[in-house]
Amino acid sequence: MWTHYLQAAAEVATALGVFFAGWQLLAAKRQSITEFEDSLGREYREIAQRLPVEALLGGSLDESELKEALDCFYHYIDLSNEQTFLRMNGRVTRETWRNWADGIRGNLSRPAFRAAWEEISRRATDSFSELRRLEASDFKADPRAWA
Repeated sequence: MWTHYLQAAAEVATALGVFFAGWQLLAAKRQSITEFEDSLGREYREIAQRLPVEALLGGSLDESELKEALDCFYHYIDLSNEQTFLRMNGRVTRETWRNWADGIRGNLSRPAFRAAWEEISRRATDSFSELRRLEASDFKADPRAWA
């Protein structure tokens, strides 16, 4: 009779162990996604530190200022395209994507960013297809639905 209780207790303990292990795997996956998303946030901040403050504040740049900062704008555009690609492939959460998409839309609406994007887009016609598609949707599409 005691063996029946011991066997039942062992089965419950096994089930709890499996549940706990599954919970730990899920928590580890969430942590990994968060760390990955945070690394891209850090990359954005590093790029933003190199961009002209006037551009970040919504001002315009003259032709020489824009030319001088074009490489930094290029890195920003490349990161924005990568973020869109990552969402398309399910590598970032919906909540993070919404924040990123709002930021991309906001930045590309600023005059200096707009001028840089137009120049980069004109010259790199075979690049940034994900960002172009996002822009064509007026930043409303969820790239995850494209996959």
